Amino acid sequence: MNWQLRPRRWLLLIMASVSLLLIVDHAFPPTINRASQISTLALDAQGRILRGFTIAPGVWRLPATVADVDPLYLTLLLAYEDQRFYQHPGVDPLAVVRASGQWLRHGRIVSGASTLTMQAARLLEPHERNLPGKLGEMWRALQLEWRYSKEDLLGFYLTLAPYGGNLEGIRAASLAWFGKEPSRLTAAEAALLVALPQAPSRVRPDRFPERARAARDKVLTRMEQLGVLTERQVEEARQEPVPNQRRTLPFLAPHLANRVRAAQPDATLHHTFIDRDLQRTLETLALQQPSELPSMALLVVANRGRRVLAYIGGSDFHDPRRAGQFDLVRAVRSPGSTLKPLIYGLGFDDLLIHPETLIEDTPTRFGNYSPTNFRNTYAGQLTVREALQQSLNIPAVAVLEQVGPTRVAARLREVGLPLHWNSVHTQPGLPLALGGVGMTLEELVTLYASFAEEGRVAPLRFGPDDPETPGRPLLSATACWYLGDILRGSPTPQNVAPPASVARPRFIAYKTGTSYGFRDAWALGFDTDYTVGVWVGRPDGSPRPGHYGRNTAAPLLFRVFDLLPRPVNPLPTPPANALRVVSREQLPERLRYFRTRSAVEIHAPVLDITFPVTGTTVELSSNQDGVLTELPLTARGGVRPLRWLVNGRPLAVDPWRREAFWLPDGEGLARITVLDQAGQAASAEVWIRRSGASDYATWQQFRPASLAR
Repeated sequence: MNWQLRPRRWLLLIMASVSLLLIVDHAFPPTINRASQISTLALDAQGRILRGFTIAPGVWRLPATVADVDPLYLTLLLAYEDQRFYQHPGVDPLAVVRASGQWLRHGRIVSGASTLTMQAARLLEPHERNLPGKLGEMWRALQLEWRYSKEDLLGFYLTLAPYGGNLEGIRAASLAWFGKEPSRLTAAEAALLVALPQAPSRVRPDRFPERARAARDKVLTRMEQLGVLTERQVEEARQEPVPNQRRTLPFLAPHLANRVRAAQPDATLHHTFIDRDLQRTLETLALQQPSELPSMALLVVANRGRRVLAYIGGSDFHDPRRAGQFDLVRAVRSPGSTLKPLIYGLGFDDLLIHPETLIEDTPTRFGNYSPTNFRNTYAGQLTVREALQQSLNIPAVAVLEQVGPTRVAARLREVGLPLHWNSVHTQPGLPLALGGVGMTLEELVTLYASFAEEGRVAPLRFGPDDPETPGRPLLSATACWYLGDILRGSPTPQNVAPPASVARPRFIAYKTGTSYGFRDAWALGFDTDYTVGVWVGRPDGSPRPGHYGRNTAAPLLFRVFDLLPRPVNPLPTPPANALRVVSREQLPERLRYFRTRSAVEIHAPVLDITFPVTGTTVELSSNQDGVLTELPLTARGGVRPLRWLVNGRPLAVDPWRREAFWLPDGEGLARITVLDQAGQAASAEVWIRRSGASDYATWQQFRPASLAR
């Protein structure tokens, strides 16, 4: 009877034990939260890391799977740490028996019995290294094996294993110690990465290179004993140096990385369209800019799909003097003359003008507005094509006056490019043609990409998650063809070979712009495949006399195009309704000559600065506190009232007097400009130097006796 009951009792006991285990397992499941708490990564178009972000408290923890690492590393890891990994259920009984016997025989721990699954359990749920902790670790290892595959368990280890300092996971370790992903490792590199988690603080290569070498060589010796590596492989691996310093992890496109992370704060992987090699080259180019070019922003866009291939938000992210962490791609700035192509394009669509239409470039007043050209010279009568290529102001304002600044602003708003106004001017006016409005580099590149794609405006796309849209029409295909044909004929900047002199020319349609006071220098350009935008200036908006779009931003634009692949798409053919003429007589009568509406020609005495004389050095005395004396300024000719500017900043002086006084804040080059009511401007550049005597007497020599006040 008793013998018959015993099997039942054992069966009941086993069933009860299994039930208890299931209850405990269900009540206290293992947690893998630490494996999901990983560094946020911005990735390039090929899935390579652009920039990562540490997790609290400043730890680099990059996700890794079996597919991310070199098979040689996995072979060495399993041979050294857990040879029966694929056979045991999480705990290796043979290893436990061996370790226990050694402990009893020697009275101390000689070798461990931890499997990789047990190590993963400890990494997922850190605990004290004592007997209760070890038993709990073994239980967690069994639970993990019940729930996850062997590849998943290896993934936990590869993501969480410590490698010294704030490095966790094999990807962070490989990038920091070898400067590369762990997908391709040498035997020496793989052995070091196997050894480091054993004692990450004690054998850090940057602090203890000899210890690191000894730990690596120990792994290599063991691999030779097990037959994993040959004697020759081990000998060659021993010859490789151990890295003695830690490399910085990838840090490219930091402004874009910040942007995509802020847009999706809960995501850990942000895929972009960035070409990492191009991005790295352009960031190097930005850092190499001379000191007189304080900062730059740059965008490179593939026209088809509006994919952003390169994003430079500033010259140096780590330089506070250049406001490095401020994203200048999204900074609102005066666009200078870069909106002129849009104005002419709308004029083409309205049949107001044709590229060969004659237009006047003479001093003209539009109501109370009297614009002037950049160099205060006038071309007289010329074609619209020539006026746009030379970026003349009077013709552009004349066309805008008939197109309507309000309509221009409304059309841009309709396609998702609203203009930005300051608190004083909230309505568009004729100064819009010359930059009297605010736009960002991103908005201008979006606009110019539409010129290359038959006038359809579509938002820029930074990654696959951004939907591709067909775009909204802004200009007709004919107007865009006219613009491209004109802008491809613009004179190239200095030191850039014109297309006619190159064996395989690249036809770039481009436009430059300079904001008032030399604060912003722009260059926007496109070919059949790419659109590039460049901004150069000071982040604080201070003036930079002598630096303008053509001599500052345009050379950079052409250098960027030189780095891009040759365009695949051919030059666009003229649309069916494009009017191509050989002579102006072939134009309809109303398109032969553009008549400016409600404008008045101005005949005014020539405005000139009589003191100080341009190109001279003015010596000024200073008081006991080192403050320089005032510098007198005088002008003749022109139509009052007059406005005085020094280095682009207006002076608070009486506009009805022809003399003014300016208090310099120190020595250096100063650009002095005077503007009159007729739109004329005169400038003088002088050097200010400290001396022991004032130049008032010198000023009296140049001051006309009949100077009106």
